[in-house]
Amino acid sequence: MPMTAKIEALDKLLLSYKRYYNITQDDSILPFNALAEFHSHNEQFFLVKAAKVADIDSNEYIYFSLQDELTAEAAASLDKLAWETGTSKVTPSSAHRNTDVALIIIADKITEEAKNTIKKLKHYKSYKFSFWGWSNYSLIAFDMSDKSFAYNRRGKDLKKLFTNLL
Repeated sequence: MPMTAKIEALDKLLLSYKRYYNITQDDSILPFNALAEFHSHNEQFFLVKAAKVADIDSNEYIYFSLQDELTAEAAASLDKLAWETGTSKVTPSSAHRNTDVALIIIADKITEEAKNTIKKLKHYKSYKFSFWGWSNYSLIAFDMSDKSFAYNRRGKDLKKLFTNLL
C-alpha cells in the first residue's frame, strides 16, 4: 500500500478526535505519528460552592503509529513505549479519577505473530488501591492489506468506531 493510504486513514481518525482532543503531530512525539490528548476537570458541590465534595480529573492519551509491516517485536516495543509515556504523565492525587492510554496502529501488513501478540498485551495500574484513580490501556491495529483488525481486550470497543471510519 502506498504511504498516502495510511496517511489518509490517519487523517480520518484524527478528524474524528479533533473535536474533543488536542492533537499533536510533530517530532516531539517520535516514534509516534500523532498524539491525541483529552483532559477533563469536574467539581462537585453540596448546595453551595463553599461545600465542595470532590474534584475529579480524567485524562486520556492516544498514540497513533503508521507502520509498513507490523511485527510482534515492533508491536511489543510500541506497546511498552505508549504505556510508559502515557502513565508518566499521571499525577496521582485524591482528585485523580483516571488516566487512560491507547495505542492505534495503522499498518500495510500485520504478521500473524503480531496479531497473536497484540491480543495478549494488557496493562492496568491503580494508584493507592484506586482511591487515587487508575489507568487502563487499549490497543488496536488496522491491517490495510486485508482490512482486518487486531486488538487487545479493551481495544475491542474501538473496533466499532474504526469500522465506520476506515
